[in-house]
Amino acid sequence: MPILGLVSGAFRAPISVDYLVVAGGGAGGGGYAGGGGAGGLRSSVAATGGGGTTESAQLLSPGVAYTVTVGGGGTASTGTYASGSAGGNGNASAFNTITTVGGGGGGTWNTNTQGGNGGSGGGSAQNRNEFGTGTTNQGFAGGGDPTGSNESSGGGGGSAAVGTVSVSFSVGGVGGAGVSNNITGSGVNYAGGGGGGGATNASGAGGVGGGGAGGPSATTIGTAGTINSGGGGGGGRANASGSATGGSGIVIIKIPSTNSATFSGGVTSSLSTAVAGYKIYSVTFTTTTGETVTFS
Repeated sequence: MPILGLVSGAFRAPISVDYLVVAGGGAGGGGYAGGGGAGGLRSSVAATGGGGTTESAQLLSPGVAYTVTVGGGGTASTGTYASGSAGGNGNASAFNTITTVGGGGGGTWNTNTQGGNGGSGGGSAQNRNEFGTGTTNQGFAGGGDPTGSNESSGGGGGSAAVGTVSVSFSVGGVGGAGVSNNITGSGVNYAGGGGGGGATNASGAGGVGGGGAGGPSATTIGTAGTINSGGGGGGGRANASGSATGGSGIVIIKIPSTNSATFSGGVTSSLSTAVAGYKIYSVTFTTTTGETVTFS
């Protein structure tokens, strides 16, 4: 039976590893559409998404390869309100046993498709109350119109708050806010929901933390979620053709400065030493779901 920390005959103590793992955000829906939900968020440094508490650091063995995956954002929908589709869900991110669920895509008016379930849920299409739900301790639900008559589409859920539906007629809902996390040494918001697309009036703003705004004019798609934020894409406005993609996720790993991390060839990462006594690795892209990190 292998002994944890036993490498080449010499015992090495497990390493305490802090993390932030954010999945890819969902895309906005196309035409009178809801905003995409943010990617799920889990962390051992600050509050996790969905109102959950801070998780425990992982104790990991030197010389062992651990999985690391950065999920991409959801794929944009195609077509107008008369032929459009719901936004695609985001993709999962992972670090060892810590996994997060991709955000739900925004709902669309054409096929009465509800906002997708995900890390955070996608917002409902105009005049619908069919929003997507979030994942426990990762994110919140998207917004929906309970009256079914306000001509407002819902904002996508964020990691820190639900998406909203505007009380003003024909105005898109605002995306839910993202959680602030200071693993890199300063507070940064991640995983905000996408804003809902308006009908004849304004679209909703994206949630702080990379959520894209709904389409700014009658024939325009929303704004894409910010890369490496896990933000949801904005919903398409009335006659928009297509929608906005979700933002890709991110994995951030923090270890004592006496240790180091080595990644497999398909990983794009950067190293910061801005926090005294620590090395902080930000993983922004992985080629496959089989990429790894090994500590020493």
